[in-house]
Amino acid sequence: MAIAIEELSEVTDEVVEAFARLLPQLSASAAALDATALSDVVSSPAVTVLLAKSEGTIVGTTSLVVFRIPTGVRAWVEDVIVDSAAGHQGIGKALVREAVDRARKAGARSVDLTTRPSRVAAGNLYEKVGFAQRDTRVYRHPLT
Repeated sequence: MAIAIEELSEVTDEVVEAFARLLPQLSASAAALDATALSDVVSSPAVTVLLAKSEGTIVGTTSLVVFRIPTGVRAWVEDVIVDSAAGHQGIGKALVREAVDRARKAGARSVDLTTRPSRVAAGNLYEKVGFAQRDTRVYRHPLT
C-alpha cells in the first residue's frame, strides 16, 4: 500500500471529516474543527499541514510550524496523528520525515517536538527517524 504525503492547501468536506476522525485519536480534549477553523490553520504562514493518504483516503496528518526568532529559524512538529486503523504501515515515519525535510529547506537548524511519556510507540518512532530526547523542562501556562 503506497502512502502519499501532500500539503493541505484547500479545506474540503473530506478534510473536515478526516480531522473529526483523527483528532480524538490524539487528544480526547481537543475541540472539533470545522472548515473555518481548519482554514485558519492552513492560512497561517508559519504552519504547513501535511496529510498522509493511502488509496485516496486521509490516514494521517501532522503540522510543521516554522518561525524566525532572534536566535534563528526554529521548527516544531506538532499533532502527529495516524489513524489507528492504518497503523504499522510507516505512515507516521513518512509524515515526520517530510516535515523534517521541509524544516531543513526552510533553514531551520533543528526540529523540536514533544510527546507524552505514555505514548511509547510515538517516542520510538521519533527516535527511529533521528530525534533524541533532550534534558529539558517544558513549562505550560494555561490561559483558560
